[in-house]
Amino acid sequence: MKRRTFLKVTAGTGLVLAVGEARAQAESGGGAAINAFVAIAPDGRVTVTVKHLEMGQGVATGLPVLVAEELEVDPAQVTVEFAPADARRYNNLFWGPSQGTGGSTATANSWQQLRLAGAAAREMLVEAASRILRAESSTLTALNGGVVHAPSGRRLSYGELVEVAATLAPPAAPPLKQPADFRLIGKPGVKRTDSRMKSDGTAKFGADIRLPGLLTALVARPPVWGARIEAYDRKAALAVPGVMAVVPISSGIAVAASSFWAAHKGREALKARWSEPAERVSTEALRRDWTALLAKPGSPAATKGDAALALGQGSQRLAATYELPYLAHAPMEPLNCVVRLSAAKCEIWAGCQFQTHDQAMAAKAAGLKPEQVEIHTMLAGGSFGRRANPASDYIVEGVEVAKATNAPVRLMWTREDDITGGYYRPMALHGLEASLDERGMPLAWRHRLVCQSILAGGPFAGMVKDGIDPVSVEGAANLAYAIPHLAVELHSPKAPVPVLWWRSVGSSHTAFATECFLDELAQAGAKDPLELRRALLADKPRHLAVLELAAAKAGWGNPLPAGKGRGLAVQESFHSFVAQVVEVTVGPTGAIKVDRVVCAVDCGIAVTPDVVRAQMEGGIAFALSAALFGEITLKDGRAEQSNFHDYRCLRMDEMPVVEVHIVPSPAPPTGVGEPGVPPLAPALANAIFAACGKRIRKLPMGERV
Repeated sequence: MKRRTFLKVTAGTGLVLAVGEARAQAESGGGAAINAFVAIAPDGRVTVTVKHLEMGQGVATGLPVLVAEELEVDPAQVTVEFAPADARRYNNLFWGPSQGTGGSTATANSWQQLRLAGAAAREMLVEAASRILRAESSTLTALNGGVVHAPSGRRLSYGELVEVAATLAPPAAPPLKQPADFRLIGKPGVKRTDSRMKSDGTAKFGADIRLPGLLTALVARPPVWGARIEAYDRKAALAVPGVMAVVPISSGIAVAASSFWAAHKGREALKARWSEPAERVSTEALRRDWTALLAKPGSPAATKGDAALALGQGSQRLAATYELPYLAHAPMEPLNCVVRLSAAKCEIWAGCQFQTHDQAMAAKAAGLKPEQVEIHTMLAGGSFGRRANPASDYIVEGVEVAKATNAPVRLMWTREDDITGGYYRPMALHGLEASLDERGMPLAWRHRLVCQSILAGGPFAGMVKDGIDPVSVEGAANLAYAIPHLAVELHSPKAPVPVLWWRSVGSSHTAFATECFLDELAQAGAKDPLELRRALLADKPRHLAVLELAAAKAGWGNPLPAGKGRGLAVQESFHSFVAQVVEVTVGPTGAIKVDRVVCAVDCGIAVTPDVVRAQMEGGIAFALSAALFGEITLKDGRAEQSNFHDYRCLRMDEMPVVEVHIVPSPAPPTGVGEPGVPPLAPALANAIFAACGKRIRKLPMGERV
């Protein structure tokens, strides 16, 4: 054969099979199938195309397992490649005609799709073996990368079968394996595909791309939101050795140079002057104004019964206010992309999270059509929502600089650019009131939120209905507890600070308020926090199951020494259920030491349990950093934090012992990348109260109470 033949399986909204000759990559032995999820080469190698961004959450491990399970191959025989930007074939099935990763949907939306892709390939290979061996299909079994004829014991590898299989029509409804027959799905021991390369430095990220004539660009952006450039010293910047160009772009002034350091020095030499707005935002002013809003009714987000009336009818009435700060995403890999632009094509190398949207925004910036923009999705060193920016800010910057310089460009953000650059998790204030009946049980619950809208004013503004941004109230409007009278209200004040989804989005702040307040109600009603939750979740079996498991594994109710305490919290987010019990020590001087976190998760079928555990552990570390230290404060229109010296993250010696327990479930898989975050902060706050009697209603907690 002059050109290798491949079996290609593409599953979009339905199952489509395309058969044809390989492309240039195949000729060189690469084995890639550009428009496919599954490719099988004549030498038996399998390539699985992953349509989602691998940003540390494990999709490059878990998603190929879905194919390998049905195709009957060892995951070690599978090579992973990332899909190009092609919404027709690689759309997120939960998002309609859009390709992207987010909302903990990668495994959930790929569950049937990739299994069908693997099953269709398997059935075609079995049929090919039937024709070659002239044997009934019922006597053939796909096993370990080949098809075995039971009566004769003869085995044909997939590589021997692929040429005939490529001539066959795909099955309309290939049978899927029953869970009882799974060899890989739900089983421990599947090794991550990216661990070694990330450990030895061979993993490739956007900034690692090298092209002939590549320039590195940094952008001087306004130091204050709303500021405009007045003047800058172009000559001084160009005088820096290595600086090749200084160009204005939509977000500021770009300096392009032969190296990062030259670009950095050139940007410093600009000495840019900015016209700043007369009114400059501050955390103090926002807190004052938003606290006043808590005294006023907001737009109704959820209503049950008559909370206003019932608040005055109980035997006790309680109120509390909770405050959560702006938070930066601070991924380990700051934003970057490489752009190569010509008159007819734009190529982008980046850890793109919203490929379809980034493609459209890049096309607009380049003056091209979206189909003329080719995105090479690279690994991403974290995101937590930051790379899923509807503004596609860093992508647009890269295209604009490449267009202005007529050269390929590596656009980079520094850590300081990232921390001070906005697109934060919104600051939020929560005012809660409740009444208890004569039995000490909650009778009424009113929850008022003040929080900037993430969705308003952008491409997703249509999701805001009747003044309610559903992202702001998730975890509050769908409160799981059976309380007879409930009202949830929202204020969405405007502020110049750009905001964006942050790992676990609305539940990252609503869970802190609701789960802490419920513990306050338990104390007021003389109830054990676990017993109160049990009673209020009696008709929520999945909430109850994780709660019971976490409490049992943590030894809830067992006595602890003085100065130690346990706290718990439970939350549903992204259709997964997580409960956590935190054990903490509060020292004589108020020093907080988190000793242990016990986590129980129900995420449906755990496709790769080791990845699920890792995501829970990572989410707990991420959430603990935010609970103890995370805070962006504003003064004179500027963020006061700029790097990890003042935007603290958890250190290794501060990490507690973490136990993760997975609830066995027959339900389809749900999210794991984000749901480990919401319960941690309230469980910790409740543990601190149990240890020393002090309520925590404002984050971050700091190192001492």
